[in-house]
Amino acid sequence: MKILVTGSTGHLGEALMRTLPLSGYEAEGADIRESSYTRHIGSIADREFVRRCMAGVDAVMHTATLHKPHVVTHSRQEFVDVNITGTLNLLEEAVAARVHAFIYTSTTSAFGAALTSARGQAAAWITEDVVPIPRNIYGVTKLAAENLCELFHSKFSLPCLVLRTSRFFPEQDDDAALRAAYEDANLKANEFLHRRVEIEDVVSAHLLALEKAQSLAFGRYIISATTPFIPADCGELGRNAPAVVARRVPAYLDAYTRRKWKMFPSIDRVYDNRRARTDLGWQPRYDFQWVIDRLRDSNQFRSALALAVGSKGYHPERFGEELYPVE
Repeated sequence: MKILVTGSTGHLGEALMRTLPLSGYEAEGADIRESSYTRHIGSIADREFVRRCMAGVDAVMHTATLHKPHVVTHSRQEFVDVNITGTLNLLEEAVAARVHAFIYTSTTSAFGAALTSARGQAAAWITEDVVPIPRNIYGVTKLAAENLCELFHSKFSLPCLVLRTSRFFPEQDDDAALRAAYEDANLKANEFLHRRVEIEDVVSAHLLALEKAQSLAFGRYIISATTPFIPADCGELGRNAPAVVARRVPAYLDAYTRRKWKMFPSIDRVYDNRRARTDLGWQPRYDFQWVIDRLRDSNQFRSALALAVGSKGYHPERFGEELYPVE
């Protein structure tokens, strides 16, 4: 089976290109940037380019996108061109090529304002049934692309699965206040409780989606590390997250104390991956308990695949003293 991977120079695209051949698939990468994993170089906003890429393809894994850190450096029109028009081009050509499956990589950022509660209030428990309220052009365009996938499934019976991934990037956080308050490894470890996923688990979810697309036909799935929390914890998480974490993962206290790490005082949302585990048969390996187990021997809790892919960055330049542009 021949798979077209868009965004093959990016984090997830490269991870998929590394992994697909090991699972018996033929993979071809497409990206606007060159890399050793990219055969087709061009923009998915170009319909003719997309048509050439689709020749002989059996399935599409569409990871190419403009991301949240691009909101300041790219125009809203560019977001529409890449995230909406690019997805439409791929869907149109996928139907014309009669591909067997279309896997779209979306984002939990599409939930937008539905994600957060006010400080001290109960954390939001986020499932696929939560209605998104996008707060920027990134969220608007990702949600619109999801809806295009659903339209093409209903109109053309194209099997489409949408995977809403949480954070898996190795780069530092784009929030300067968080960077100042926490060591980077500390911050990322905390996030495995409620809003982070390891790239190796993201890849395994995509491979399962590819296998299950025909039988499931259409669906949206949250792809995030399995949380140790339950919905009944949400009230206390908003007021005193460390107490809840100590109750659910007691070993964290010693690991954090030895490193002088800090837990978030409160947690505003928790992603629930239950539907992906049930429908896809997904069994994510990396969670907060796994991080704590690794911290007994090392500060390194990234997967071998994450280390191989490395850091990509979102911009080639710095912005004065800032890592990211500020509006």
